[in-house]
Amino acid sequence: MGFFPAVKRFFGGASAASAEVVSGVEDVPAVAVVREEDAVALTLRLREAEPRLSIWLGIILEGVDTAGDLLNARLLFLLRALQAPEEEAQTFVRDFADWLACMEYRNIEEFSSELQYRLALALDMEDEEDERSRLFVKISEGLARTRETLACRLDVLFAGHGGIDDAFWENLEEIFIMADMGYETALALVERLKERARRAGMTEAGQARDLLCAEVEKIFSMPRRISAVNPPEVVLIVGVNGVGKTTTIGKLAHRARMQGKKVMMAAADTFRAAAMEQLQVWAGRTGALFYAKHAGSEPASVAFEAMEEALRQEVDVLFVDTAGRLQTNVNLMEELTKICQVLGKKHPGAPHRCILVIDATTGQNALSQTKLFKEAVGVDELVLTKLDGTAKGGIAVAVAMQHSLHITFVGLGEKLDDLRPFNGADYARALLGGQEGQGF
Repeated sequence: MGFFPAVKRFFGGASAASAEVVSGVEDVPAVAVVREEDAVALTLRLREAEPRLSIWLGIILEGVDTAGDLLNARLLFLLRALQAPEEEAQTFVRDFADWLACMEYRNIEEFSSELQYRLALALDMEDEEDERSRLFVKISEGLARTRETLACRLDVLFAGHGGIDDAFWENLEEIFIMADMGYETALALVERLKERARRAGMTEAGQARDLLCAEVEKIFSMPRRISAVNPPEVVLIVGVNGVGKTTTIGKLAHRARMQGKKVMMAAADTFRAAAMEQLQVWAGRTGALFYAKHAGSEPASVAFEAMEEALRQEVDVLFVDTAGRLQTNVNLMEELTKICQVLGKKHPGAPHRCILVIDATTGQNALSQTKLFKEAVGVDELVLTKLDGTAKGGIAVAVAMQHSLHITFVGLGEKLDDLRPFNGADYARALLGGQEGQGF
């Protein structure tokens, strides 16, 4: 099901001949062939290199300046060297070439980051050290505005107080409120920190940063849950207007496609102007199947028929887009409940995941959104978008504390690779101005 789930990453036991010397891509258009002498040299260099995706990719891309047949041939060479299944390797290269043409990208600077991201997903190497480091930098950059209002004030507080006293805790609570955590969250967090400090016998303000970082990590730590589903997995995407639901579906579908899954998108947002067209563009861009009816159709009907089609075509994941709605609109919230009911009637257990998309720039309003959507459709997880443009990144702490929901992804920009898995440890360090953690 995945593109390369059983890839032998480190060339262990592989001979130089295991990477075919002639590396043309038979089914990919406009492809050059890696010459025999180049293939031997590349194989030796790859085997001798540190086993990291970024290093392998750097070797493969030497002398490649633009998209085209040489790039395709080199990529196929790398995938063959990693013993990826031939058909899947060719599919990966072909899909990437199609995407470059769709986006009209030509120079390697325009797409190298996306290429590494796709390979990391396809090769199941997203957790390797280099990728974690790259992602930590990305989320740190995304939280820069929040950190200006939080970490800097924390620095002043920690440095300006010799001991931990009532004034210290009051100032800390005020800083949390100003970071858009809200009064209730700020008060509860301070009480937790007081208890931690008491148990640890801590008396110096300068020691409080590590204490705070550990507590925020704990807040984001959620119990494990059963992820097994009866396929296809049905994912319902909900949220208010303008938070980026359709774009999030596109990015989630992209991740699933890069993991080799057969994906379908269903356009159950039948009222917003151009909503179906926007989703169809994302389907084309990511290589997903697409299901829609005419504008004004009943959303529950679209969801039901899309479920039938997904079962017929044996897709792995069905993403159901819904109309943006104010959390206070009772009729529209009841419509979401109906969509859930018809999905479950056609496919027992569906929807398997209900994802609430929240715009980080809305700050405290995200708390009421989460509460009411959770009551209406039983939200399973959160995606937090637009973190790169807000000083309100502290809202993630408030939502996690008050509603005990997983934040699974965060949006850090407009590109396909800007939707990143959420990791509480790295988020805490990036938010509070600490050093790189073990996550992402």
